[in-house]
Amino acid sequence: MPKSSTPSFITTIPLIVDSQSETELLSRFQAGRQLYNALLNEAMVRMKLVRKSDLYQFARKLPKLPKNKLRNEAFKVAYQQYRYSEYDLQAYATIVANGSKWIADKVDSNTQQKLASRAFKASSRVVLGFAKKVRFKLPAHFKSMEGKTNKQGIRWAEDKFIWGKLKLEPIIDLDNPVMMHGLTSKVKYVRILFKLINGKRRWFAQLINEGIPYQKPANFTQSGVVGLDLNISNIAYVADNEAGLLPFAEGVPTFQKEISRIQSKMQRSQRLANPDNYEPDSTGRKGRRKVVKKGKNKKGRFKWNNSKRYQKLRTKKRELERRKSAYAKSQNRKLVNDILRHGNQIKTENVSVKGWQKRYGKAIAAKSPGYFQSELKRKAEGAGGSFYKFSTRTTALSQTHLTGERIKKSLSERVHYDQSGIVMHRDIFSAFLSRHIIDSQLSLLDAQLEYPGLEQVLLGAWQCYDKKSANRVSIAESRLSQSPVEQIPS
Repeated sequence: MPKSSTPSFITTIPLIVDSQSETELLSRFQAGRQLYNALLNEAMVRMKLVRKSDLYQFARKLPKLPKNKLRNEAFKVAYQQYRYSEYDLQAYATIVANGSKWIADKVDSNTQQKLASRAFKASSRVVLGFAKKVRFKLPAHFKSMEGKTNKQGIRWAEDKFIWGKLKLEPIIDLDNPVMMHGLTSKVKYVRILFKLINGKRRWFAQLINEGIPYQKPANFTQSGVVGLDLNISNIAYVADNEAGLLPFAEGVPTFQKEISRIQSKMQRSQRLANPDNYEPDSTGRKGRRKVVKKGKNKKGRFKWNNSKRYQKLRTKKRELERRKSAYAKSQNRKLVNDILRHGNQIKTENVSVKGWQKRYGKAIAAKSPGYFQSELKRKAEGAGGSFYKFSTRTTALSQTHLTGERIKKSLSERVHYDQSGIVMHRDIFSAFLSRHIIDSQLSLLDAQLEYPGLEQVLLGAWQCYDKKSANRVSIAESRLSQSPVEQIPS
């Protein structure tokens, strides 16, 4: 019988780490990384043997029914045949660690089992089709390790981080209610990780606590239905008595010019330090002028020498990207809290953020709508609400009119002229319709009945968005500088 799951939250606490303790931590992380890579390799070997087996191929051909016991049992026997399970991989972790004594000295048995579970989950994502391949960890990419319980191994006791003989003092802010709530709650297990901030390694302990996270008085959650319409750069929401069209990650600095300058300097430094790794320069003409074209990278594997100047520039670039990401996350969390104040039953289209990434690359990286979606889902469900996604193919809200007709329009058309005579912003109207989606179908009658009571709210949201967008750019440059009343044709 599986264990009953309880709600959890994370409390992050910075640690005081001297040079001696950091050396010991890095050696333990090196041992954990090598063990993880060995376990991941073994998991992938067993997974490939399972996939090639006749029993697995037989199970795949069986029909996918909700309760097909024969199919599930065939998969189970195929996994057991080649010992592909989380328990078997944990047993293999003990054998590998004891075989190389230094790993057993550095990494305790509980942490070994947690690394095995981590490797098994990574390989199972490939089996289930959620990932195409696994990634073996380099030293710079292996940044966290965690225990299994708070009784032994990596643990938190006596207001200290303890890992075997290693004891680290925390930096506790007594005036921080979030941190104090975590310290007074029960600890399930503890994770240790490091972050590179301004080129320096900072260590943190993450307490996985049992219970509900601390909620600030300003971030209250209200029950109600909220319809959403996600765009690349903004989101429209319509609640019971409120509506809005808000931008993602508003005011976040992109540091684009600074990063471009640093990248140019890095490129020049790398060319000077590795002249043999580039093809010779070529000369050409641009009008009457002679132009020197820099040679491209030679194909193949070469040794690259990175100068101290290059390393400093790389650290600066990494810090700017970290700050940009931190700013975007902070603003999107604020946006999530703003929406949850109006309702915790979220309805939104099942849009493909990955498709947006392929088409709009840098814009998606700066706004991070995918992170917004996952954070909204987590907080809505944590507050006792729901997060429902419906298909865009069956609903097509941007094409739907209150009369029931569907008329296609281009992406550049941001105003919706309904066949019933209504004029509304396209995204706000789609968010309004999403409130009335039931089982992936639009309840048109409910939308028709509710619209007259919400029309002034929707028009107010549109007008508020126009004012903000006009302030961001000049009135002559703004597409929506006119008020909604002026955009309605006579």
